Amino acid sequence: MKRRTLIQAALGLGLAAASPTLAACGSAESDTSDDSGGKKITLGFSAWPGWFPWQVADEKGLFAKNGIQVELKYFDSYTDSLNAMATGSINANSQTLNDTLASVAGGSQQTIVLTNDNSTGNDAIIAREGIDTVADLKGKTVAAEQGTVDHFLLLLALEKAGLSEKDVNFKPLPTDAAAAAFAAGKVDAVGVFAPFTTTALKLKGSKVIASSKDFPGSIPDHTVVSPELAKNSPKTVQALVDTWFETLGWITAHHDEAVAIMAKRGGVSVADYEAYDEGTTLFDTKANIEAFTPGSADANLDYQAKKIADFLVSSKLVDTAPKLDGLLDPTFIKKASAAG
Repeated sequence: MKRRTLIQAALGLGLAAASPTLAACGSAESDTSDDSGGKKITLGFSAWPGWFPWQVADEKGLFAKNGIQVELKYFDSYTDSLNAMATGSINANSQTLNDTLASVAGGSQQTIVLTNDNSTGNDAIIAREGIDTVADLKGKTVAAEQGTVDHFLLLLALEKAGLSEKDVNFKPLPTDAAAAAFAAGKVDAVGVFAPFTTTALKLKGSKVIASSKDFPGSIPDHTVVSPELAKNSPKTVQALVDTWFETLGWITAHHDEAVAIMAKRGGVSVADYEAYDEGTTLFDTKANIEAFTPGSADANLDYQAKKIADFLVSSKLVDTAPKLDGLLDPTFIKKASAAG
């Protein structure tokens, strides 16, 4: 389970997005009409608490209730979901803002239509006993998946502490392997996301020394669709967005059953899943309206997108800043909010 990859998308997807032949292969845009004359949605998602509500929507028949045909496709590797979205194998995906920007920088065209959540603690830098602050990481070995959002979080935390990646011994490992290496005492600290935070914290004396809670709004998660789907099948996309909000209502009304469904999808116990609740803030219509409204705070997606784009370039995670025109489409959020 790998959530959140920044530079792999930018490095590997530019050619795919630029190649009409490759983009057409297995394209979700080619023959996906549903019975209502709209488009069938093939929606990708992977291991992250903020995306597991889609599993609830699927199992409880809420997509069908809203009149849309959705093939929910789970990816063990988040990177694979990014590749699938960029090459047209799926026409909707669950992605971070960071990774969407990296994909766009690599040449992929994508449109954000919904904010699923903000990470408010479930992305974390965890250190062994004896390391109490980010400043204490100087000269220490820190593992994280190269180019992931937790690598991004590490860079943010180091910068805040007056350090840079050059001040630590960075060890690139896949997220699951990084968590396991830390739990085995092979590295001094690790950057991971839930549910791998649970694995890392099994090391006696380990503790969270920085998390996404320290950088509000820096790691938002979204549902993105292809521009073609948004333009040619707006009713279908609207139904998808509406389903999200209905699902949140269902989860509130049927908490225990919903948590059991999501914990099973995440491969963790119900107790562990309950512990993730505070670290992921799910977005209702009000929060979405606030996020999509232009502004100058981290909570405003346009501001955050510009900030992240600048960071990606300055950190050399991408070569060229992504174009932000057309990235955010608030149309569907506004209609969902107006409908109440």
